[in-house]
Amino acid sequence: MQPRLSLVTLGVSDMARSRAFYEAWGWKASAASEPAVTFFQANGLALALFGRADLARDAGVEDRPTGFAAVTLAYNARSKAEADNVYARAIAAGATPVKPLQDAAWGGYSGYCADPDGHLWEVAWNPYFPLDEQGHLYLPDSLT
Repeated sequence: MQPRLSLVTLGVSDMARSRAFYEAWGWKASAASEPAVTFFQANGLALALFGRADLARDAGVEDRPTGFAAVTLAYNARSKAEADNVYARAIAAGATPVKPLQDAAWGGYSGYCADPDGHLWEVAWNPYFPLDEQGHLYLPDSLT
């Protein structure tokens, strides 16, 4: 098997509100989007927004109240300044600040915000995980 993550789908309670948030944050909806699902291209993968109840029904599980789902999404920036800009844009678009950007014990810089449905986004600059020209993150084979 080739390890791969192709699509991340977020269950949302209000499609119009969530789509408007992501577009205000700077994401561009794909032409493949439909009224019931919105797709955003994100380098080598896609982000989808889909109604919570419909997503639960599709997966065959109960739609439970939201809370900490033990999952975060991350935007890795090329610099602290870019991280500051991306975090500020998220807040201006309607994200809820959760943890302000700050120097991290692991040597980088990160903070958290939540989208309108409470999905946590980490915005970070990690000097150990540089991005290529297209913004792709490649993990190093070793740190030495």
